[in-house]
Amino acid sequence: MIATEPLLRVERLIKRFGGLVATDAVDLDIMPGEVHALIGPNGAGKTTFIGQLSGELRPDSGRILLGNRDITRLPPHRRSHLGLARSFQITSVFPDFSVLDNVALAVQAHAGHSFRFWKDAALDTALGEPAAAILRDLQLDSRMASLASTLSYGERRQLELAVALASRPKLLLLDEPTAGMGPEESQRLIERLKALRGRFGILLVEHDMETVFALADRITVLESGRVLASGDPAAIRNNADVRAAYLGDDDAQA
Repeated sequence: MIATEPLLRVERLIKRFGGLVATDAVDLDIMPGEVHALIGPNGAGKTTFIGQLSGELRPDSGRILLGNRDITRLPPHRRSHLGLARSFQITSVFPDFSVLDNVALAVQAHAGHSFRFWKDAALDTALGEPAAAILRDLQLDSRMASLASTLSYGERRQLELAVALASRPKLLLLDEPTAGMGPEESQRLIERLKALRGRFGILLVEHDMETVFALADRITVLESGRVLASGDPAAIRNNADVRAAYLGDDDAQA
């Protein structure tokens, strides 16, 4: 059965910082399994908007619903247990632990277990097996025994994604996933994300337009805290207002 109800619904969200309206009555919805990209020029309000979704910032008004649950006032850890995960905002791995241990600890945290056995987490099959499965999905299984500190930058980003997936999200917030990567590493990550599409919803915040158009089912463009346009990639690529505000004529013709 095709899902008809949004996984995430944002209604008239407003956030002010003094006289600055950083989020100006934003409406947005994400369907189950959809990759929805959020783009806009610097200062458009993307980071503030994502902060409200993750629970790090409290909106002044409006609602955020995950499924049928109003999560507007819930703290980040409650949102996580309801199925919302955020990745790539900050480094979220332990450099002196193995790749497998990092993911096993994330599985353990989501299950609500204590951290009494820090370095033995991966030895518990209830933790190690699902952690190993996630790493296989991301084609990082050859590095399971390696210390996180020995990973390349792109591999570390993949590990951060694995840690986020350990919470079994319904919705994953990806904040600039390809930032700092070279072309080959970016392409590898894009392919990993393509392989995962449909398993959960993704809200992708990304400056790189090649990444956005390669992954997104729909795109929402913010400008000065407002929604300038929202639609499928073809509609956004050909939107004159979007070209003028953000993409530029050359990018729109690519």
